[in-house]
Amino acid sequence: MGNQVEKLTHLNYKEVPTADPTGMDRDEGPRIGVSYIFSNDDDELEQQQDSGHDLGGEHPALQPYDPQLHEVECSVYYRDECIYQKSFSEEDTLPEEGEEGGRGHLSTYTPENLLNRCKPGDLVEFVCQAQYPHWVVYVGDFQVVHLHRLEVVNSFLTDASQGRRGRIANQLYRYKPLSPAAVVRNALEQVGCKDRDLSWRNSECFAAWCRYGKREFKIGGELRIGKQPYRLQIRLGDKRSHTLEFQSLEDLIMEKRRNDQIGRAAVIQELSSHLQAAEEEDEEEEEDHPHHPGARTAVE
Repeated sequence: MGNQVEKLTHLNYKEVPTADPTGMDRDEGPRIGVSYIFSNDDDELEQQQDSGHDLGGEHPALQPYDPQLHEVECSVYYRDECIYQKSFSEEDTLPEEGEEGGRGHLSTYTPENLLNRCKPGDLVEFVCQAQYPHWVVYVGDFQVVHLHRLEVVNSFLTDASQGRRGRIANQLYRYKPLSPAAVVRNALEQVGCKDRDLSWRNSECFAAWCRYGKREFKIGGELRIGKQPYRLQIRLGDKRSHTLEFQSLEDLIMEKRRNDQIGRAAVIQELSSHLQAAEEEDEEEEEDHPHHPGARTAVE
């Protein structure tokens, strides 16, 4: 295919390739997620957003960030196993050490405050409105290793944050972690890797690979054939959710990060428009075929 292959992107859920032109899989219920096999990694897009601010530079004052207002609650499943969950419900999360409520692991802190909380081998997620989350691996001595602008680099945590608030992200993925020493070793061994030698499409995949050691986080770590084994369940509120299916964890993470970048309100608006169109079609089909079950939208 070579240079004739165009980068695959989409603007909204209506443009996501699906088995049915209306966007609903009539046989299975969930929709098929987009494949990002030919797309840019989002660190390149992040570079365009903050091109005027390199590591170690001065950063403008950011607007107050409210995770519950801006972030999308979701769960990731591999077949029937939950492998990732971001939820603000205390029923769905375990309390973090030192926190009374179950939502403690999603609290965000200033970079300076994070330095007092991080231990070697911890993953840190920096978040900010309208930006892709940036993940780093804390390796000790106030330093982190992370994928930044198509290169794995070693930076001070405060510089890597670029002024953003962050959280320790060890509890989001539910895989069994490697030992802290192995996590730090994985990260440090990749410092200097860049461009075509990279095996990760974004900072989250790199950091998660360092901590869990799973090839699924690498570019091409899984074959994109057959039925989609991964499901991204997006919570819409009011006990409703919508599910997308993916052939690889890499593709799913790209979509999850896109949702984080555009924000909760935009994601709900996209899905609400899609679901409204699907429900109207269901009503029309029900009139023609009263016993046809139609597509299913999950209700918790």
